[in-house]
Amino acid sequence: TKTPHHPLIIIIMAAKMYDLLVIGGGSGGLACARRAAQYGAKCAVIEHGPMGGTCVNVGCVPKKVMWATAMHAEMVHDHQDYGFDVPRKVSFDWSVIKKSRDAYVKRLNGIYEGNLSKAGIDEIRGHAEFAAGGGGKEVVVGDTTYAAKHVLVATGGYPWVPSYPGHELGITSDGFFQLETLPRKVAVVGAGYIAVELAGILHALGADTSLIIRNPRFLRTFDPLMGEMLREEMDRVGLTVVESTNIKEIRAAAPTAAGAPATKTVVTEDDRCLEGFDEVIFAIGRKPASAGIGLERVGVDMDGKGHIKVDAFQNTNLDGVYALGDVCGRALLTPVAIRAGRQLAERLFNGQTDAKCDYDGIPTVVFSHPPIATCGLTEAEAEAQHGKEQLKVYRSTYTNMYFSVCERKQRTGMKLICAGPDEKVVGLHMIGLGVDEILQGFGVAMKMGATKADFDRTMAIHPTSGEELVTMR
Repeated sequence: TKTPHHPLIIIIMAAKMYDLLVIGGGSGGLACARRAAQYGAKCAVIEHGPMGGTCVNVGCVPKKVMWATAMHAEMVHDHQDYGFDVPRKVSFDWSVIKKSRDAYVKRLNGIYEGNLSKAGIDEIRGHAEFAAGGGGKEVVVGDTTYAAKHVLVATGGYPWVPSYPGHELGITSDGFFQLETLPRKVAVVGAGYIAVELAGILHALGADTSLIIRNPRFLRTFDPLMGEMLREEMDRVGLTVVESTNIKEIRAAAPTAAGAPATKTVVTEDDRCLEGFDEVIFAIGRKPASAGIGLERVGVDMDGKGHIKVDAFQNTNLDGVYALGDVCGRALLTPVAIRAGRQLAERLFNGQTDAKCDYDGIPTVVFSHPPIATCGLTEAEAEAQHGKEQLKVYRSTYTNMYFSVCERKQRTGMKLICAGPDEKVVGLHMIGLGVDEILQGFGVAMKMGATKADFDRTMAIHPTSGEELVTMR
């Protein structure tokens, strides 16, 4: 009997095809995918961690919860002055707010995943890498290859950790959200907005807090009035600022008692020893999450720090490959990434060929204690753009009425920077109670080109802090 011949059958699995493939399930990537799906695009989002990215998990959202917690701690000191029989010093249980905060974040993760499902967007779990030879249009996750007409890189960033000896004894802002208890004594290293926010929260909640900065002042990219008045408040409440200091190493100190945890000693370059810290938190900048996803393999251009280079429309140098958000290194703010993502989707899938994110005049808030709100140019930037002789600067400092009956006093500061003969408002800067909620509307006015005369014509709302901006002389 003759054995039948069975020809070898080779099955080549084609890559699953999408209109838009997004690498990164943070604010910008999700916004782009959801807007594209509204226009009928077949979309997928690739993410290896919790959905929502930095903002939802270890950024804006849990930070704002902790900031609000610290605000309660501050206002406890005022209750007696308002007639309430509440002691000025009360106990605080870190574990209670951590549990509530973490549960809130987890709910948000589920909401984000649900929104993808409702929009018909595929959620792909795992680590993505661009496939060799795919021209940037093919991405591999595990053993599966996915292809798309358009690929968006929105992988965000992560906290930078220094390389000096003992750096492994410190934690980052990510680690701050993992703390199970309030540190007794803590050092926050850094001079940017994340550093001053964390330092303010920890100090208000009762930690002996030191802010260690390399230069004489912090928030150096902000208008100087903001940093000066925040430093004044830090000095008033007893938050230690160790200025003009470079760290040489961090050492683990021996426990002072049996069973006690070891503390950390920060050694400076001039050989000072800052001792007794339960935690050292690094808030010295962020790096783009661009390594390990095959960008070099397909030839996507990056700068020396690893940020992906894009034009005004979020295009990389590779046709059909785009990038936005923190991985690009510009205006590292959640609403900016969301706007850039939605505008990209409008351009690619809704025929809005000129749609792009406007990066000028972005209002922003630092959730320090007290908060800072700013929009437009600093005084130095305005001088460089318009010339000093073309500027008129209005300033006001005062004590918010809230503190009028309180033993505790906190100052508010405001500055308007106006340019040209019509005194167009090109910079607006505030620090003080409630300024975080004041700025949004004034940001609209500035975007519309408001002048000082427009501000002056607007009726004041009394008594509020916001009225100060329309009554300055």
